[in-house]
Amino acid sequence: MCGRYVMARSAGDLVASFGINATHTEELVASYNVAPTDEVPLIVGRLDKTGDKAASPRIDRQLLTARWGLVPSWSKDPKSGARLINARRETVTEKPSFRKAAANRRALVPADGYYEWQKTAHGKIPNYLHNETNEPLAFAGLYEYWPDPTLPDDHPDKWLRTCTIITAAATDALGHIHDRTPVIVPPDLYADWLDPGTTSPTEVQQLLESMPEPRLVPRIVSTKANSVRNNGPELIEPADG
Repeated sequence: MCGRYVMARSAGDLVASFGINATHTEELVASYNVAPTDEVPLIVGRLDKTGDKAASPRIDRQLLTARWGLVPSWSKDPKSGARLINARRETVTEKPSFRKAAANRRALVPADGYYEWQKTAHGKIPNYLHNETNEPLAFAGLYEYWPDPTLPDDHPDKWLRTCTIITAAATDALGHIHDRTPVIVPPDLYADWLDPGTTSPTEVQQLLESMPEPRLVPRIVSTKANSVRNNGPELIEPADG
């Protein structure tokens, strides 16, 4: 699973790395210990309806923020979101909580890397998994809008935007750390994943299956990463000894 990750880049960095056309958020605050229910950056694809109608429609990439932990639109209250931080690749197009978002609201969740805890005879050891290069990772994500029934339709907080990260079985190279890993979208599939024209469950599932296995580098880090109260670049430094 993915229950804690690092996103320490500025909005400008994300714009440059992901070819973002528009931002709808203030400057991002770096976090070395992103946790469920935190507000996180999200990249979505939306059709540009202002261009030449005779030409192929352009898909704008937009930078938003969302609360981590998906709340389906039909939920009675938003408390369920803390439990829906991950969706399984194997069933994401079938589960009621995720299938509508998988068809219509896919996103990239940018990250520098993520934490995973390896079970050993001496306890759980935190690992930081990151790219071989300094390029950001793009987790395959979904997002939803939940309407607060206690607020009028014109209230600015009427709609709560939330998100989840899709996971898959870990490869042999990383499986010894944990049996699940985030699905990471490679740059050449960003456009396909964000394409709002792809809506059928079969197409979405085929797209997920086409994602190559990630090549990540694990690093044992300090147990300071265990607590969400700790947050700083020292969390991703190699553990002493």
